[in-house]
Amino acid sequence: MRVVRVTPRLIHRYLFCEIETDTGLVGLGESGAWAYLDASATAINRLGGYLTGKDPLRMEHHWQYMYRSCHFRGAVIMGALSAIDIALWDIAGKHFGVPVYQLLGGKTRQKARVYFHTMGETLEAVLSACRQAKADGMTAVGHLSPFLDPPRTEPYFETHARKIKNAIDRVAAFRQAVGDDVDLCIEIHRQLTAAEAIELARGIEPFHPLFYEDPVRPDNFDTMAYVAAHSPVPVATGERYHTIEEFSMLLRRDGAQYVRPDVCLCGGITGAKKVAAIAEAQGVGVVPHNPLGPVSTAACIQLAACIPNFVLQEHPTHED
Repeated sequence: MRVVRVTPRLIHRYLFCEIETDTGLVGLGESGAWAYLDASATAINRLGGYLTGKDPLRMEHHWQYMYRSCHFRGAVIMGALSAIDIALWDIAGKHFGVPVYQLLGGKTRQKARVYFHTMGETLEAVLSACRQAKADGMTAVGHLSPFLDPPRTEPYFETHARKIKNAIDRVAAFRQAVGDDVDLCIEIHRQLTAAEAIELARGIEPFHPLFYEDPVRPDNFDTMAYVAAHSPVPVATGERYHTIEEFSMLLRRDGAQYVRPDVCLCGGITGAKKVAAIAEAQGVGVVPHNPLGPVSTAACIQLAACIPNFVLQEHPTHED
């Protein structure tokens, strides 16, 4: 079996990768290079030139070649590599007639717990979404910003005291809306300084969030580790990381209690499985990042099925 064509397909706000073989099997992957999908499509074409004519079942070999062969790397390229890797695993599953998780060692669980996006520009809108999620049977809600989701074009200002107090009060309202039968996944979107992040974490501790995501920008591993060391709420991060080395450097510093690899950005199923193994060795849970399309969700579920340290799966609505 040989690859005969690699085609990027940009559809609405998603970038898919279609890989065709000479046996008629077709694999589908997805890139997570959010906001730079045109560039990632170009990278898929570039990497597709290498892959054409090759045996698609040599996933690890192809991953290593694409990851190591060029002088430069970045999120756009890793999104392309991820899309290709997912598509290759799709072909492998179809070729052997088994789910991908079976090729990765088999199931470690029968179900994958998910959390639902609950967003809104007003507190009441978020609370309504939380109540609806609970009524629909969800046991966790996420993307919960204590600063809400106002348009990013609007200047934001509150005094320090008001900003922290309002955020704490909103988390209290989230908890009151769903009770203790639903876990809260608090999303900060990298909006705080280290000092602010630690103070807010202490303020929301009584409401027992499951995790506190991206309280500061994840670019500086030492800063994230400092926040994690002083936060009474478990820190989650990783959606922006796109190499296994980044996750290793973070966890070597005890920079998070949960990692959030994006299967469509960190090297596909192959890369995400490596990240999960690094996290397992550190006793860290995995909450795969997934704001993307249905191919991303399907790939995440294969990972969730087989790794021992899976915790929770982000599940977007896919309505738009």
